[in-house]
Amino acid sequence: MAADAAALTTPIGEDAAAVLAQPSPLASFWAAFRENRGAVFGLAVFGLVIMLALAANVVAPHSPIEQFRDAVRAPPVWEAGGSWRFVLGTDGDGHDMLSRLIFGARVSLFIGLSVMCVSFVIGVTLGLAAAMTGPILDVAITRVMDLILAVPSLVLAVLVVAVLGPSLANTIIAVTIVYLPQYVRLTRASALGELSKDYVTAARVAGVGSFRLAYATVLPNCLAPLIVQAALGVSSAILEAAGLGFLGLGAQPPTPEWGTMLADSREFIRSDPWIVTLPGLAILITVLAINLTGDGLRDALDPKMRRG
Repeated sequence: MAADAAALTTPIGEDAAAVLAQPSPLASFWAAFRENRGAVFGLAVFGLVIMLALAANVVAPHSPIEQFRDAVRAPPVWEAGGSWRFVLGTDGDGHDMLSRLIFGARVSLFIGLSVMCVSFVIGVTLGLAAAMTGPILDVAITRVMDLILAVPSLVLAVLVVAVLGPSLANTIIAVTIVYLPQYVRLTRASALGELSKDYVTAARVAGVGSFRLAYATVLPNCLAPLIVQAALGVSSAILEAAGLGFLGLGAQPPTPEWGTMLADSREFIRSDPWIVTLPGLAILITVLAINLTGDGLRDALDPKMRRG
């Protein structure tokens, strides 16, 4: 008993103390991420947009589809004739602009996150299948992805929506198809780079099955570039959906989607420019914030990109 007590009170060695003093992986990631002040600012703005979207029913002063016939194209509060009833004014149909922008954040973020999640899951599955199966399936998958990439993204999205019909769900399907090859090619390239390493060989010698080898052994080591691509893919999907909405092929009125709002207000670009400017600024700020956050993720997850 005395020996055990003495062992418990014996000071630990310097090497063990150094190991215990090391920060956790999450703390190391945040320390590397916050070195990029632009990324921290982008994350804060993106977080604010997410909170506004989630609390739209509480924050928005009016319903996004309610029409105020007595205040059609009312100017914002800083313009002559503006009032605090409609802080950002109203559009050509009498909808409150502030309310539609807040609810539009919910729609646009839903499109971006939905496209990212579906593209990520399907792309990772196809990419791992192409890298870890026989050459026949690999060639088939890569050639299909090359065919999709051969068509300009907006043209392909317009074609898909034209076939399926304009709606919010079909917009998500079209944009998912457009951005799917990015995840497939990135996953395939990352997995091929990992398959030649010793830990994969050791896992195969130990009798690890193909499914477990792919998803439990190889995939975790491929996640860093995929996470960065997923973050940047949200902003790309928002832009693509806004482009479809501007062409009248995305979410249909009165759904408050930023691209659709731009399309509905382009006739007022000279007479009431705020009706066009505000949705464009919402797209610009959100996409810029997501891109800044994605750059910070890239710097934090890739040791070669870290500063210092």
